[in-house]
Parts: sequence; C-alpha cells; structure tokens
Amino acid sequence: MAVAEQTALDNSSRVALLAACVLVVFLLAMTITIANVSLPQIQGSLSATRDQVAWVVTSYLVANAVGLPATGWLNDRFGSRRLIVISTIGFSLATLACALAPNLESLVLFRAIQGTFGAPLTPLTMALVMASYPRERHGVITSIFGIGVTIGPMIGPWLGGILTEEYGWRAVFYFCMPFAIVACLGVIAVIPRDEPESRNRLDLRGFIFLSIAIACFQLMVDRGERNDWFDSTEIVLECLAGLFCLYLFVIHSLTWRQPYIDLRVLANRDLVIGLLLVAAFGMLSYSPLVLLPNMLQQLRGYPEDTIGVLLAIRGLGMMLGFVTLLWGSRYDPRIWLTLGFGAQIWTGWAMASFDINVTYFQLAWTGFVSGLGIGFVWVPLLVINMGAVTPDKFPLVSSLFHLLRLFGSSVHISLSVAVALRTSKISYAEIAERVQPGRPALWGLETAAPSVQQALPMVHEIGRQSQMIGYLNAFMFFALTALVAMPLILAVRPPKPQ
Repeated sequence: MAVAEQTALDNSSRVALLAACVLVVFLLAMTITIANVSLPQIQGSLSATRDQVAWVVTSYLVANAVGLPATGWLNDRFGSRRLIVISTIGFSLATLACALAPNLESLVLFRAIQGTFGAPLTPLTMALVMASYPRERHGVITSIFGIGVTIGPMIGPWLGGILTEEYGWRAVFYFCMPFAIVACLGVIAVIPRDEPESRNRLDLRGFIFLSIAIACFQLMVDRGERNDWFDSTEIVLECLAGLFCLYLFVIHSLTWRQPYIDLRVLANRDLVIGLLLVAAFGMLSYSPLVLLPNMLQQLRGYPEDTIGVLLAIRGLGMMLGFVTLLWGSRYDPRIWLTLGFGAQIWTGWAMASFDINVTYFQLAWTGFVSGLGIGFVWVPLLVINMGAVTPDKFPLVSSLFHLLRLFGSSVHISLSVAVALRTSKISYAEIAERVQPGRPALWGLETAAPSVQQALPMVHEIGRQSQMIGYLNAFMFFALTALVAMPLILAVRPPKPQ
C-alpha cells in the first residue's frame, strides 16, 4: 500500500499529518455521537417508533462496516491522498444532506451514504500515522490518536444537546459543517501526494456476498421484534439469506486468489482471539448512547442539553482512559483489558439497578466509568491485533478490526432495543394483571377506580414503569455481554517485542 511511503517524512510533516488525520477522525466520531442526543426529537419530528429511530445510528454503522474491507483495494487503486480527500468531501456533503432530510427514510439513506464515505477514513488515516512513525512509538501515537478521537464524543453530545434544545435536531448536522470544511482543507493541504500502486480488480462477488449477508442479518435484528421474530416469514427469509450468503462468502474467500477479505489470515490463533474481543468491544461501545437519551427524555423528562452533558461525561471518561494509556501502554495489555471489560460489567450491573427516580449523579458516574473502560480497552486491542501479524498485513487487520467493531455495535444496538421493547410489553401485562386482581388484562382496570379519568394516571404510570423495566433489562444484557467476553482475555498472548 502507498502508506508505506510515508516513513521518510520529517518531524514537522509527521506532526501536521497526525493533526490532519486526528481532525478527520474527530469529525467522524463527533458526527456519530452528536446525533444520538437528538434521537428522541427525531423520533417525534419524523413520526418514528423506538426501533425505527435506531436506524439513524445502525444505518451508518452497517454501511461503514460493509465498505471498510474495500479500503485496501481503493487505496491501491486511487492512492491514499486522492481517496482521503474524496472520502472527506463526500462525507461532508452527506452530512449537509442529513440536515436537509425531509423524512426518516431519506435521513437513514443519507446516514448510510455518510457511513460509506467514512469507511476508508479511519483505517487509512490510522495506517498513515502508524507508517509515519517508528514502531517503538506506536503505543504513544495510538494513545494520542485516541485522545483526539475521544474529544468528538465528549463535546459532540454536549453541544448537540444544546443545539437540539434550542434549534431542533437539524442544527446538530449544520453544526458539523464548519469542522467538515476545515477537515477538507486540512487533508488537501497536508496529506502527501502518492501514486496508485496496482490495478488489481475488486473481488465483486465477495463484496456482494458480504454486503447481502450483513444487510440481511441487520434487517433481521432490526425488524425482529416488530415482526415477532421467527414467527414471521420475512425474518426467516432474512436469516436464511444471510446464512446462505455468508456461506458463499466464506467458500469464495478461501478459494479465490485475491478475495475481498483474505480469511486465510484467521489461521493465526492470536489474531482470532483479538478479533473476537474487538467484536465484544464494539457491542459495548454505542448501545448506552442509543438507550439513554430515549429513556431519560421519555421517562424522566430530561431536556436534550442535560442529556448531552451526561453523554459528554462518558466521553470525558474515554479521554482519561486514553491519557492513562500514554503511560500504561508499556504494561501487559491483559491488565487493561481486564480493567476495561470489568468496568463495563460493573456499570452495566449498576445501570440495571436504576429505578424510575434515578438521579443525575448515578447517571453521571456510571457513564464516566463506562467511558473510562472503553478508553482502557481500545489501545490494548490495537496492540494485540497488530502485534499478531507482520506489517504487510496491517491494512487487512485494520479493516477486520473496524468491520467487527462496527457490525458488533449495530447488532448489539438492535438487540438491546429489542430486549427493551419485548420485556417492557411483558412487564406491562404482568403489572396490569396484578393491579386488578381477578382480571387477566388491563382493559378491566377502569372498574378499580370511580371513573375512567381517575384510572388514566394509573395506566400511564404502569406504562412508565414497564418501559423502565425494559431499559433495565437492556442494561443487564449489556453487562452480560461484557461478562461473556472476559474469559477470552485469559487466552490472549501479549505480542512479542519487536
């Protein structure tokens, strides 16, 4: 790949390159997180349900995941400078289109276009930065890169909440535009010129098989709860189509000379363990950012700016985790993985113990500790996965890293929303049955009060409590996901010194 040419840069050029790459990834991270705080208002403004409004997040993640493995081919075909410039400009225009979206369908489409243009930017900018610095400085550079990335999730929700509260949800996308313009100018000015290295053909069949498989599985988990899961013909067909295309993709990738993703690299035992942890890490990264805004606004009446501050506190914890790894990256990565996943178990259990009167302090400290754990995990996972392969495999491993991270995030978000919806329905029926002894359902509740008007507040409160139970079960699902991942840490072997 052309990124190998950047090792000859002088120190000032390296710093400028690092700053430009961090600015690009800051824009990506901020655009993802800044929209989360406005989800409740998007839901109301565009007449969407809780599962439908989650598509605003998952459409971006899925499109990003599908496009990531093509980064290596695109870079060889067009060169790193041209690819980064085109992707940054395309991402910026898609962000403007999101602000102008007239309905939910077009917003989801533009978010998917955002994800497609943003797909090459994270692995390619990271590869450029890693290639421009000597190997012994990779731990520190990765931490600096990560600190820059976490500034987006820290200030994005805070400012997004203020803008949403004052000017509406479209303002959060307009707010990103000045940063997008600066990022475009930065990459045009700083990214070194290079020439494409090859004219290899894209493995179109592998790309199609993988895209269909991911799309089918994502649709299945997105629409499963709405369609009563496998009692629905649609869900069964999506599951079968996803499995069939995944089978075709695996067989094709193992037998084709230049596959879309070279699965033969998975013969490396250490890499497989590392990538499984990456998938688990992805599942824990974004789910609270989707669940908490709806819960806090619908059940507690929090305004968007307050919700934004709470999400920003989580970003502050992430940044502190990365700062800690500036010093701690010299130690065994298994220590930080244990602390990071342990923090997710603790905060997931604590959030599952909330009640309808949860306080601001409880929300703040659980968010901070959860973000701190995410910061602890990111750098060790990169070191473990990159340390398991030779430098010529870095682009492939980087693509697999972000593919599994993003697809894990999108699937876990959809499953968490499904858990919240399903268990809230069950809780509603169980509470209603106990409120009116001898009655199997809520429609007889009016006899428990002198009038229907007096019964309505009781019905409303049952609805609030059952929704809260649904969210608590989703948080417990979050904690269990982290708990299941913990044994994998025992199988990790630290990379050998190089």
